[in-house]
Amino acid sequence: MAKKVLVIDDEPEMLGLVKYTLEQAGFEVHTCDNGRSAWDEIAKVRPDVLVLDVMLPGIDGYSLQLKLSQEPTTKDLPIVVLTALEPSRTLFQKFPQVAGFMTKPFKSEELLKTVQAAADSRRPA
Repeated sequence: MAKKVLVIDDEPEMLGLVKYTLEQAGFEVHTCDNGRSAWDEIAKVRPDVLVLDVMLPGIDGYSLQLKLSQEPTTKDLPIVVLTALEPSRTLFQKFPQVAGFMTKPFKSEELLKTVQAAADSRRPA
């Protein structure tokens, strides 16, 4: 069964590129384009890995990460942060569930390797 990945990014081109890259590797990919509906999508999709942008309309990626880390149902969800904001790396380093931090633009092979490692690290619920 394919691992499920939820990609949260407000740039349509980025969503399309990440979705295509991961689907080619056999992942089941779902997308969300804003922070406001991200929480509902996470509950609906129940992803194995979350690919999260930092700058999002509604709720930013850091606030979403904070909420995820405090909820029993999502505190172990591996997260790959994918952002243009390299300086935000230090904000996310304190969260053990952040399995990877990548900056845009990214190399497809690196994204695949990082997401696969995050999916492999997921402890069964």
